[in-house]
Amino acid sequence: MKLSDAKCRNIKPTEKIQKLTDGAGLYLEVKPSGAKKWRYRYRIAGKETIFTIGDYPTISLSEARIKRQEATELVKEGKHPTTIRQSRKVKNEWESVNTFQALAHEWIEKNKSKWSENYKRQIEINLRRYVFPSIGKLPIKSVESAHILVIVQKIEKQGVEKRKGKKGSPSIALLVKQWCGAIFRYAVVTLRAEYDPAAPIQGAITRPRVRHHPHLEGPELSGFMRALNAYEERGMRQTIIALRLLLLTFVRNGELRLAIWDEFDLENAIWRIPGERMKMREPHVVPLSKQAMQLLRELKTFTGPFGFIFPNRSTANTAMSNTTINRAIEYMGYKARITSHGFRGTASTVLHEHEWPHEIIERQLAHAERNSVVKAYNHAQHLSKRREMMQWWADYLDEIESKALEVD
Repeated sequence: MKLSDAKCRNIKPTEKIQKLTDGAGLYLEVKPSGAKKWRYRYRIAGKETIFTIGDYPTISLSEARIKRQEATELVKEGKHPTTIRQSRKVKNEWESVNTFQALAHEWIEKNKSKWSENYKRQIEINLRRYVFPSIGKLPIKSVESAHILVIVQKIEKQGVEKRKGKKGSPSIALLVKQWCGAIFRYAVVTLRAEYDPAAPIQGAITRPRVRHHPHLEGPELSGFMRALNAYEERGMRQTIIALRLLLLTFVRNGELRLAIWDEFDLENAIWRIPGERMKMREPHVVPLSKQAMQLLRELKTFTGPFGFIFPNRSTANTAMSNTTINRAIEYMGYKARITSHGFRGTASTVLHEHEWPHEIIERQLAHAERNSVVKAYNHAQHLSKRREMMQWWADYLDEIESKALEVD
C-alpha cells in the first residue's frame, strides 16, 4: 500500500527501526531517535544496494517519488545512483572553484613577470569592468562563444556611441577577446576547459586602422629645434633636459621618466635600463653621446646622486608626471604634430635616410629580435656601432639647431 503525507508525518518512533514501503523500492525509514530517511532499494547484476535519497520532511513524499524515478532510470542503465550523486557533487565543487574569474586571476599571476606593471593593470581593469560582471562567476567550462561575443560587441558599441561616462572601443574589444582567449587556452592546458570559446568569434570585431604616433620628418626638425631653444627661456630646466634627452636617446617616455641614477655609468657613458622597465621585458643598453653626458652631469647637480633622475616636484618619492613632456611640446606649438614617443619615429626616419644599418637602428630602438641567438650576437657586436650612430645623431641635431638659430 502506497504511503500518504499524513502517514509519513504522523508515524511515531519505536524501539526498533521501522520501514514504511511506498512501492517500487522506495521506503521511509524511521529510527528510534525519530529521524526519518527516504531510501531506495535496487539491484544491479543481482546484488542488492540501498541508496539514501534524503531526510523527511526536508524531502517530501512527492519529491522522494520523483528522485526514486530518476534513480530507477540510472539503475536501468547499470549506473549506481550513489556513484552518480558523488560525481555530481565533485563536479559542482570543482566548478565552484574553477570559475572564469578564478582562472583569470591564476593566469595573470602566472604571466605577470613577463608584463610591465601598466600592462598588467590594463588587463585587470578591463576584465573587471567588462568581463567579470557577465561571466566571472560562471564555471569556465560553461562559458560559451555567445557569452564572449556579447561582451566584445557591447564594448565596441560603447566606443562607437561614445556614451557619457563609459569607455569602450574596437581596440579594447579586440584586447578583451585576446585576453579571454589566452585565459581559456591556459584553462585547456591545465585540464580545466576543453576548448577556447573565444576562437570562433574571430573577425566579429572590425579592427581599427593603426594610428602611429605623430612624428616630425627630417626637414621639420629645424623648426622644432628653434622652438625648443625659445622654450628654454620660460620652461623648467628639468623638463627641457628631459626633452633633449628624449631627442638624443630616442627611448620611450616612461623609460626616461622612471630612470634612476643607479642605471647610469657616467664614467663609461652607458645607460643600462633593466628589463622590467622595458616594453619587451629585455634589458636595454643606451650608449650616451657627449651631448647626453653633458646634460646628465648638469641634471645630477640638482637631482642626483640617488633616486629618480626626474623626480616629481610635487609628490615625494615619485617620478615626473607622464604628461609633463607632452605638455611642454604643446606649449612649444607642436600639439598634434609630435608626441614624446614620436621622437623615436623621427630618429628612425632620419637615420635610415642617412643609410645607417637597419639592424643597428632597430636594436637601439629596442624593437624585439625574434631569434634569441641573433639577439645575443647583436647585443655584443652592435654596441660600438650603436655608440658611433648615437654620437652622429647628437652631432646632427646640434648642426640642425645651429643652422636654425642662424636663420633667426
